[in-house]
Amino acid sequence: MTDPIADMLTRIRNASAVRKNEVVLPMSKVKFEIAKILEKTNWIEKAESIKAEKSGFDELKIVLKYKKSGNSAITKLQRISKPGLRVYVDKDNIPKVLNGLGICIISTSRGLMTGAEAKRAQIGGELICKIY
Repeated sequence: MTDPIADMLTRIRNASAVRKNEVVLPMSKVKFEIAKILEKTNWIEKAESIKAEKSGFDELKIVLKYKKSGNSAITKLQRISKPGLRVYVDKDNIPKVLNGLGICIISTSRGLMTGAEAKRAQIGGELICKIY
């Protein structure tokens, strides 16, 4: 697999399309940080690291969030920066997703953070994805 972050976003998209309660995927620090940002900004219910009994490798368990209507809280997950085409933004060009209703996740020199946090800290970085 060449892009584990895109794989993570696709698994979340597919699970929410068929209304699954949770997604379990291979653990990595970057994916865990992205999941924690999604949890902090109320796009998912919970993200936790679990120890797999069979393989011995850690796994990331994401509990998805749904509205009262039954629709997923996440309408769209879009990967922006890819391994073949990295997209960087400076502090003045951080995008506003859906006029502030969505978020973008940026990899900065201070770690992963939302676009609003990066704008407050006045730092740019690699634009990972957009969520709304």
